[in-house]
Amino acid sequence: MTAEPPPTTVPSGIPALEATTPTPRAELPELLIITGMSGAGRTRAAAVLEDLDWYVVDNLPARLLPEVVGMMTRSAGGVQRLAAVVDVRGRELFGDLAEVVDTLRTAGIAYRILFLDASDQVLVQRFEAVRRPHPLQGEGRILDGIAAEREIMHSVRERADVVIDTSDLNVHDLARAVRLAVVGGDEDALRINVLSFGFKYGIPLDADHVADVRFLANPYWVTELRHLTGKDEPVRDYVLGLDGARVFVDRYAFALEPVLSGYVEEDKRYATIAVGCTGGKHRSVALSEALAAVLRERGHRVVVSHRDLGRE
Repeated sequence: MTAEPPPTTVPSGIPALEATTPTPRAELPELLIITGMSGAGRTRAAAVLEDLDWYVVDNLPARLLPEVVGMMTRSAGGVQRLAAVVDVRGRELFGDLAEVVDTLRTAGIAYRILFLDASDQVLVQRFEAVRRPHPLQGEGRILDGIAAEREIMHSVRERADVVIDTSDLNVHDLARAVRLAVVGGDEDALRINVLSFGFKYGIPLDADHVADVRFLANPYWVTELRHLTGKDEPVRDYVLGLDGARVFVDRYAFALEPVLSGYVEEDKRYATIAVGCTGGKHRSVALSEALAAVLRERGHRVVVSHRDLGRE
């Protein structure tokens, strides 16, 4: 008789992941544990991950990680990238972290640990700048709290997949370092939304740049084009065939290059380029599509949306 395999044991007080049919590797959720020294930039790192469409949970007790990950694996079409901020604010529960990550590894859950650190001097300066005590300071000094935290964090730092020293980094440098460490360079590019609209419905509130293309003849006054839109070939050909249309698209794209490069340097991740005509149906739609095509040819990540298309 074949002996039954022994059950998987987990540390006391930590829920076991439910035994299920193995999930294909490509469908497993991705887990990033963000931890490190208080004042080293965990909040900023979490915000960067949110901007990259990760689901972020802040101040999660370590022992709840298997439970949250288990919910992710059982959720069809649910969260696939979870970033959990685990730190000494919940110090009574923080000691479970080392055992918890061993449990995750046994269960086949892929995870990485991102550890943020900084020198004692810098951490003291940051706490003094915001006039807040260190969470482990108690009745002592800020340095006492930092020393206590370093002792608690030592074993976790040794396990970290990535350690980022933020001592000499500003918020933009830190954001770039986190993106590079977590997702590489692919998601570091600026995301551009080219948005067509009609001036008679108002300028988009979130537009970073607004281009007015009402200098071109309006296809609305061409009977056979009136019922069509700028996404239809006859209107597109008509608009782009007008004097100045192609020149406008090419020169506007060229003029945007230093602006878009500057956005990347200043850690701006999204930009909305609004292109408007009278009703947002013909000229702005055709030129938005053309502008997006040129920007893509220049290597940018671009989506196109048409705010007022379909309005009467």
